Amino acid sequence: MALFSNSATRIQPYFGYRNGETLWITARALRSGKPKFENRGRLQAFRTMLSQFASREVAGLTVRMEIEQAGCEETHIFEAETDEEGFVNFAVPLPGGWPMPDHTSWEVVALHWRSEGEDHCVEGHILVPGSSRNLAVISDIDDTIIETGITGGLRQILRNWRRVLAELPEERLAVPGSDTFYGALGGGNVLGAQDVHLGERLNATHRAFFYISSSPWNLFSYLVTFQKMRGLPLGPLMLRDWGLDRETLGSSSHGAHKRRSMEKILAAFPDMRFALIGDDTQGDLTAYADVVADYPQRIAAIFIRSAGEALSSQEIAAKATIEAAGVPFWFGESYNIGQGFLRAAGLSNESEAAKIVETARHAPQEG
Repeated sequence: MALFSNSATRIQPYFGYRNGETLWITARALRSGKPKFENRGRLQAFRTMLSQFASREVAGLTVRMEIEQAGCEETHIFEAETDEEGFVNFAVPLPGGWPMPDHTSWEVVALHWRSEGEDHCVEGHILVPGSSRNLAVISDIDDTIIETGITGGLRQILRNWRRVLAELPEERLAVPGSDTFYGALGGGNVLGAQDVHLGERLNATHRAFFYISSSPWNLFSYLVTFQKMRGLPLGPLMLRDWGLDRETLGSSSHGAHKRRSMEKILAAFPDMRFALIGDDTQGDLTAYADVVADYPQRIAAIFIRSAGEALSSQEIAAKATIEAAGVPFWFGESYNIGQGFLRAAGLSNESEAAKIVETARHAPQEG
């Protein structure tokens, strides 16, 4: 049952990305209020989180997207219709091809729709990797930077219900050392509250970050709020349309979703290499090994945080695949990282490498 069935239709844009030829962005039409993760008591926190899952999707809504190349005044318009789950997906060609900026940046698109006789508009943000960087990061979220308690199957969901439904982003603990490590690796700015409009550009982190997760799209605002509060680099989140079924809850589905997401990113940026960061609780190791097997020259390094459990036979085989391909591989219980890994990842010749080593060396240790 939707808690906000009488709410006006709103569009929730998710972070998009583009290369020089195509722009991708997904949004969702919902009948719910915009989430406000304010600490006003435990009951209100529970209601706020429950509303993220109980919102009502709006199908068949026409959404018009306007895009404008930075520095140009010509506006291009594209239209699409939301599907039965309320999603609208744009994968649009960029007229004449758009140059990539020197530095990784956020660009703005405008999404328009009509609801209850009124016109509405919301801005969406597009990540554009800088042409001066040939290395980007693809990172897991769940148990890599935050314990979501939502992607381990129905038993884990029930066991972690309080964590999922009653804790606001500010109450959640980051994986020790992740904020320091990710901040140093990315450098630059996270996407803040700057007033940026269509056709304008805002500098992002020095290095482009992409996040893949088995968490549902319902948690997008929650996860982005958490990242902002911790000063973590922002980037497109590849989440899932989530249901209480075998396809969603099955352990094999996590790795399959992550493989598909990584392949889309690699295909979008064929001239870039990627460092992969994850953990050993949600199929990251096997998914990363599959990508290494298919794209051995595209993966600069792999960093896997261990949750302390013994590796399965599939994970042992995955580790062997990565090592046999000659891809630098780090496996440990904390975000301490050595100069050798930085060199292997292609970071040692960059100005921030020394800072990364120093900050990671003093990162909090897991007890």
